Amino acid sequence: MEPLIAEPAELTNDEIRRYSRHLIMPDIGMAGQGRLKAAKVLLVGTGGLGSPAAMYLAAAGVGTIGLVDYDTVDESNLHRQVIHGTKDIGKRKTESAKETILDINPGVDVIIHETLLRSDNALDIIAGYDLVIDGTDNFPTRYLVNDACAILGKPYVYGSIFRFEGQLAVFWAEQGPTYRDLFPEPPPPGMVPSCAEGGVFGVLCATIGAGQVTEAIKLITGVGTPLIGRMKLYDALDADWRTIKIKSDPDAAPITELIDYEEFCGMPANDHVQEDVSDFDVQITPEEFEKVRDAVTLIDVRDPHEYEISRIEGSRLIPLGELPTRMDELDSADDIVLQCKTGRRSMEALEILRGAGFRKLRNLQGGINAYAREIDPQIPTY
Repeated sequence: MEPLIAEPAELTNDEIRRYSRHLIMPDIGMAGQGRLKAAKVLLVGTGGLGSPAAMYLAAAGVGTIGLVDYDTVDESNLHRQVIHGTKDIGKRKTESAKETILDINPGVDVIIHETLLRSDNALDIIAGYDLVIDGTDNFPTRYLVNDACAILGKPYVYGSIFRFEGQLAVFWAEQGPTYRDLFPEPPPPGMVPSCAEGGVFGVLCATIGAGQVTEAIKLITGVGTPLIGRMKLYDALDADWRTIKIKSDPDAAPITELIDYEEFCGMPANDHVQEDVSDFDVQITPEEFEKVRDAVTLIDVRDPHEYEISRIEGSRLIPLGELPTRMDELDSADDIVLQCKTGRRSMEALEILRGAGFRKLRNLQGGINAYAREIDPQIPTY
């Protein structure tokens, strides 16, 4: 494949010394390194995947790195988001990432987009870059990035992680299939938990994030065979890589416009959205719950291993997956409060019980983490 960047930039003597181990590789050489310097790469997300990706893009000598993020560094990020440190807790992730990038390579031009990528800004932001690396963990943003890249003719380097498993691919409408050819429709809401709810093996981020940068470098310099029309599936527990082939759907309608992706996927793109605000009347705040806790039945719908981490005294554990077969343990005459980590899964449980005829239901707003912050700081958050 022809290099994505046609004209290499000229290297300074300092850059020749810095990148000497690249330059002595015939497949990279002066021309390849010059193409990396001339390249502009947009990184969507500076979290688990974005952290190693940003650091290796900088180390490799990519001249311009754009960072899209709206979040701040939290202590729970640090086991996998290695671009941030303890000193960065509370700081904007984009600012923290920029500091690390420039420490690795002061010659990189870092452009910050302090925003959530949306349908009304994605085309304008992505248009200024040669390719996009997606480091997010939600379906609305994945479909948004895919569609915007398809409209603009940009390569989309995809990565995904969950617990011990990872996925890696390149989607490029001008050269092969897109994300929609593999996943024409998103999964039903709640079927695939986020990393915040399902967990992720921290070091897996480095494996997949470095793989994304590998694909980006191949595209920029024209070396090797990029993962177009193929997806790599990685199982960290078995150290096993598998490859699946992806074909373009000849009957698929061309992507010509951006849509409302949260509506399309039935879920929010913003990880900080804790509950369904359209059902606000069923929410009970931690403070309100504390006043009536002795008069209600508190059901914790998290998984058993989460219940071991933290629990509210007096709660009863019925995991969400077991709820449909354990409803007979509940009395529909009782006032029931449902609780999980952040309030999302407990809203799903509420809908299940409501569909079975239960009416005296409330959802603990913000889950056990909000209760710990606002009422009982002795309860650990995670």
